[in-house]
Amino acid sequence: MKRIYLVLYILALVLPALAQENPVRTLTLDSVTVEGLRNRTDLLHLAPVQNTYLFSGKKNEVIELTRKDVALTEKYGRQIFAKVPGVFVYDMDGTGNQVNIATRGLDPHRGWEFNIRKDGVLTNSDMYGYPASHYNIPMEAVERIELVRGTGSLQYGAQFGGMLSYVSKQPDPDRPLAFESVNTVGSYGLVSTYNSLSGTVRKFRYSVWANKKKLDGYRQNSRSNYDAENVSLFYDVSKDLHLKLEWTHSNYLIQLAGPLTDAMFRQDPQAATRSRNYYNPDIHVPSFTLDWNLGDHTQLKLTTSAVLGSRGSVLFDKPATVADTINPSTLQYSNRQVDLDQYHSYTTELRLQHSYPLFHRRSTLVGGVQYMNNDLHRRQMGRGTTGTDYDLTLVSPGWGRDLHFKTRNLALFAENRWALFKGFSLNTGLRVETGQSDMRGTITYYPANELPTTIRHRFPLLGVNAEYNLNKALNLYGGWSQAYRPVIFKDIVPGSVYEATDKNLKDAYGYNLEAGVRGKWQNLSWDVTAFRLVYNNRLGTLASTDAAGNLTVLRTNTGDSHTHGLEMLVQGDFRLGAKSTLNVFTATSFMDARYRNARVKSGQDNVRVDGNKVESVPNCISRNGATFQFSFFSLTALYSYTADSFADALNAVEPSPSGATGLVSAYHLFDLNISLNLSKRLRLQLNGNNLFDAHYFTKRPQFYPGPGIWPSDGRTLSATVAVKL
Repeated sequence: MKRIYLVLYILALVLPALAQENPVRTLTLDSVTVEGLRNRTDLLHLAPVQNTYLFSGKKNEVIELTRKDVALTEKYGRQIFAKVPGVFVYDMDGTGNQVNIATRGLDPHRGWEFNIRKDGVLTNSDMYGYPASHYNIPMEAVERIELVRGTGSLQYGAQFGGMLSYVSKQPDPDRPLAFESVNTVGSYGLVSTYNSLSGTVRKFRYSVWANKKKLDGYRQNSRSNYDAENVSLFYDVSKDLHLKLEWTHSNYLIQLAGPLTDAMFRQDPQAATRSRNYYNPDIHVPSFTLDWNLGDHTQLKLTTSAVLGSRGSVLFDKPATVADTINPSTLQYSNRQVDLDQYHSYTTELRLQHSYPLFHRRSTLVGGVQYMNNDLHRRQMGRGTTGTDYDLTLVSPGWGRDLHFKTRNLALFAENRWALFKGFSLNTGLRVETGQSDMRGTITYYPANELPTTIRHRFPLLGVNAEYNLNKALNLYGGWSQAYRPVIFKDIVPGSVYEATDKNLKDAYGYNLEAGVRGKWQNLSWDVTAFRLVYNNRLGTLASTDAAGNLTVLRTNTGDSHTHGLEMLVQGDFRLGAKSTLNVFTATSFMDARYRNARVKSGQDNVRVDGNKVESVPNCISRNGATFQFSFFSLTALYSYTADSFADALNAVEPSPSGATGLVSAYHLFDLNISLNLSKRLRLQLNGNNLFDAHYFTKRPQFYPGPGIWPSDGRTLSATVAVKL
C-alpha cells in the first residue's frame, strides 16, 4: 500500500513539470468554404413499395416538377412530360387550360385513358359515363407527377393507360405561416397569379392556395378565364394516425374559335370560324383521407371522395364550311345548341398494406376494395339563344336528349410482392370488377321502348410483374396485366333517328405487356422498354338495316387493335466545373398501331380496315433537350418532333372538304426556358415556346368540338416571378 502512495506522490510531482515543459498549443485554421451544385435530377422512379401501393416491376416515372425549367402556367405537355418517352399530346384546348395526354397509342382526349388522381384522390369526372378529367389543377401547386403504365393498373383501376397522379406541395413543416406567390405575364394577354399559405401548428397542418388566370388566346375568338382553389387540412392524431380533409375546385370558361379547313389553315392559322361558341367545366372535388399505421409492418388507408360539378357548352355546331352569319331576313344569328352534363360521382377506397417475413426476406401484400356510385345527367340539343355571350338559357322548353347514366361498381383487388431471393421479386395480382350501368331518359327523335340500355361489368383481371436488380446500377423489369374500358355514354347514345345502339355491346378489354431495362454507368443513365398493347372490342359505327330494310347506322363493337412499340430515355449528366453542370437527354418512342379483325362504316358500306394504322398514333415521337446550369443560372432547350398520323381508320391522306379527315402532318417544335434563382426566396424565369413559330395541329376531330383542323399555338413568350416568404 505504501508503494502505491509513493507512485501517486511521484506522479503528482512529475506531471505538472512535464506539462510546463510541453504546454498545449492552440492553432487557429483559416475557414474553408466548399461550393458545389446540388444534383437537380428531375426524373426519378417510384420505390418498390410506397405507401399502400406496389410499384416494383412496373414502368413508372416521377417528374420532380419543382426542379424543371418549364412554362408551368402555360402547362405545355411536351415540356412537363419531356423525359417521359411515348407521351402524345393534343395541343388544341388553349394555353394552360387542360392536359390532353396519352401513351402507347391511346386517345389523349383529356387523359381519359388514365386513372387520374390528385394526392391519391380520383378526379376523372365519371369513370363509367365520361372518364375525362375536367378537374384542372394549376402546375404551380404541384410538387411532382407520378405516372405508372397500364401494367400497374390492378391496384387502382382497370384503365389501359395506367395511373397519372399529381402530388401537391405539402405544408411548411417548420413554420406556422409560409407564403408563396407565382406570377406570370405573357403573349396574347396571358396574366396569371398563384398564391398559397401553409404551415404547421403542433398537430395541425394546413395548405391553402388560389390561382386565377386570363388569356386572350393565340387564335381570334379564343379568350379564356380560369380560376382554381384548394383547402387542405391535416391533423396528426398521433405519429401513427393522420387525418386529412380537403376541398379543391377548378373552373374555366373558354371561347372556342371553331375548326378550320385545310385552305383556311394554310392562309391564316390564327383565324376563327366561330365567335359564339363556349365551353365551361366547373368541378368540385371534396375528400377525406385516413392514414393509419397499425404496426411496424401494416398500414391502412381509407379515402372517400366525390367529383361534383358540370360541363356546359353553347355552340353553333356546324362544319367549318358553314359560316356563322346573321340571317338577312331576321337580322339575327341562328340559334345555338346548348349541352349540359352534371356529375355526381362518389368513390370510397379502402387499402391495406402488410409486409411479412418469407424465406428470410420481407414480402408485401396490398389489398383492398373500391366502390363507385355515379350518376351522370346529360342534357343535350337544347335550343339556345341567338346571342353572342356564354348563355345556357333555352328559348324553347325541353331538351333533345335528357338522359341519366347511373353506375354502381364494386372492385376487389389484391397484389403480393414475393421477395424470392436477393435482388429478385415477383408480383402476382388480381382485380375483380363487378357492376352495372343503366341508361334511362328520353330522346325526342328516338322510340322510348328502344332507349333503355343496361351494361353489366363483370371482369376478373390478372397481372404479373417481376424485377431483378443485377446490381445497384442495373435493373430489369417486366410484366403483363389485363385491362378493360367500359362502354361510356357517347358510345351508346344514338346521334339521330337513323342510328341505333347494339343491345349486346361489350366493354373493351385487352392487356399490356412490357419488358425493360434501366440503369446507370458513369455519367449515363437509361430506361428502355418494349411493349405490346392489345385493345379488343373497340367501339364505333357500322352500316346496317332495320327490320323494315331501311339503312341505319349501328353503334357497336367494330374490331380490335394491336400496338407494338419501344420507349427509350437516355440521358447524360456532366459536371463541367465547380459551379456548372450539363444534362442532355433524348426521350424517343417508336410505335406501330394496327387494326385487327376490324370494320368501319364508309358511306353506305362497311369496309374492312385490317392492317390499317390506328388514328392519332404517330410512328415516332422524339423529345431531345439539354439543361445547362451555372451557379444560380439555368437554361433548358427542348426540341420536339412528332411524326405524321391519320385522322380516321380508313387512313385517308387527302383532306376532306371540312378538314375532318386527312393526314395530320409531322411537326417540329423548339422551346427555350431560362431560370434565375436569385435567392432561396426569389426566382425569375423567361419562357420561349415554339420559338420558330411553327404552324401545326395535332388532331382533326370528326365530332366535338367541331369537325376540322384545330390549330395549336404558335410562338408565345412569358415571364414568371416566384416569391417565397
